[in-house]
Amino acid sequence: MRPLRIRAMARKEFIHIFRDPRSLGMGIAIPMIMLLLFGYALTLDVDKVPMVIWDQSRSQASREFISHFLGSRYFSLHGYVDNYPEVEKSIDSRRALVSLVIPSDFAGRIASGRKTPVQLVVDGSDSNTATIAGGYAEVIVAAFSQDLLLQEFRRSGGVSPSNPVELRPRVWFNADLESRNYIIPGLIAVIMMVIAALLTSLTVAREWEQGTMEQLISTPVKAPELIIGKLIPYFTIGMFDVFLAVMMGEFLFQVPLRGSVALIFAQAAIFLIGTLSLGMLISIVTKNQLLASQFAMVATFLPAFLLSGFAYPIRSMPPVLQWITYLVPAKYFVILLKGIYLKGVGPRVLLVEGIFLSVFGLVMFVLANRKFKKRLI
Repeated sequence: MRPLRIRAMARKEFIHIFRDPRSLGMGIAIPMIMLLLFGYALTLDVDKVPMVIWDQSRSQASREFISHFLGSRYFSLHGYVDNYPEVEKSIDSRRALVSLVIPSDFAGRIASGRKTPVQLVVDGSDSNTATIAGGYAEVIVAAFSQDLLLQEFRRSGGVSPSNPVELRPRVWFNADLESRNYIIPGLIAVIMMVIAALLTSLTVAREWEQGTMEQLISTPVKAPELIIGKLIPYFTIGMFDVFLAVMMGEFLFQVPLRGSVALIFAQAAIFLIGTLSLGMLISIVTKNQLLASQFAMVATFLPAFLLSGFAYPIRSMPPVLQWITYLVPAKYFVILLKGIYLKGVGPRVLLVEGIFLSVFGLVMFVLANRKFKKRLI
């Protein structure tokens, strides 16, 4: 390989990119727009769940019980109702996702020390929110019950009981349990996987459709020189996108970056080489821009979004899909980014993932080089 030929191919591709605003926009603007949209729209945090209350007791005890719900950030009051049809109407119309039903003998049961059933009606059409909201309600009710027990012991002159075992949870790496802190790093991997493959999936196919491939074939440029020359401009754009994404994560989304910035860019470079080579391979095989872009989207976005562990935990997937995730390169880049961002770990801990990414990049580049033939047929 001769550096002069590679340089000439890279210069030719740079000129085409700057003459075609669509390519430049796809390479820079679209990743930023996707990061903004997904970063703000995609959240797994559940708070301010809309609630309606049917307080049949209307007593001091029931009002105190309700105050425990309204005093938390997890529920927001959207009104009071007086019967079950109104409860059903509120949930059907999505005015509320949960309804708290307090029985008429609530105060009397508490005063006599008996168990008091309280009903929580939850909209199960959103199973994730329903499960989390039910867990929040159980914690609030448990805290209210404990307060009643303590008050009873104090009134009777007894010593307040102490729990034999006290659980003191401590969350590492994401103390506030903010979903954006682990969504944004994974989102960077997904976006880079999709955009990088889409960018290069059009390069060789465009040469065939515009009739310029014959000119390239007649030149002394070898296949590896052509591929590397075409990859360099898009690699530069991809690394600039990584820089912008890191800056947005740091200053816009306030995602903590505890690890090495240099390690992020080093792993991103390896990942980009693999994904750009994958797009190049798709372009070489299809020789059609429309088909190449569609195939690149299916081959990158769906696996990266669903099977990388970016949004859904891999351990909860069926065993067959868990095995398939080992073939998804975005999975390893997501692990790398989350480890660097949230845990601040280094190459020793992330060595296996780094090796898998390196193997992916090497295999994709070799396949693209083997598949490209300098002939018209």
